[in-house]
Amino acid sequence: MRHVKTIKLLALDVDGVLTDGVIYYGPSGDALKGFSARDGMGITLARMAGLKTAVITGRRSPMVEQRAKDLHIDYVVQEVQNKLTALQQICADLGISLSDVCYMGDDLNDLPLIQSVGFSAAPLDACEEVRQEAAFVSAFRGGHGALRELVEYILKNQNVWETILQHFQSGQAEYKQ
Repeated sequence: MRHVKTIKLLALDVDGVLTDGVIYYGPSGDALKGFSARDGMGITLARMAGLKTAVITGRRSPMVEQRAKDLHIDYVVQEVQNKLTALQQICADLGISLSDVCYMGDDLNDLPLIQSVGFSAAPLDACEEVRQEAAFVSAFRGGHGALRELVEYILKNQNVWETILQHFQSGQAEYKQ
């Protein structure tokens, strides 16, 4: 838990973390993905607490670009072969180390990041190898509140949850889901 208190960047995989991992194709070949509003609120809460946010994915998707824009995600890296190299570049840009990062992933291509960051997390339905390596395994599946649960865990351990909660109770919070 000591690394949770120093997290400065929340980095995420997309398929299987922000979505349930299912990709729908329409008759014209258009791909569709569904995103959880609860997980969107999780990103908003992380940003309210001062955490930087990033998504790193091996696929390219206009839906991911739009969702990231709607949520004001700081870094969006798509169609990347080596996710660890991409995360190292983001850390260099921010002037932080991998130990300052929380990464949530769900599959084998996420293992190098899960094993390299200060705090790692996985949705309930992540592959067994990722769940075994992750410091935090959500009670929820990817795309169904796993990220929101992780963010609340981080913010409570960083002792900022009550302050954020007060902003919402007073009606002062501005947010997007």
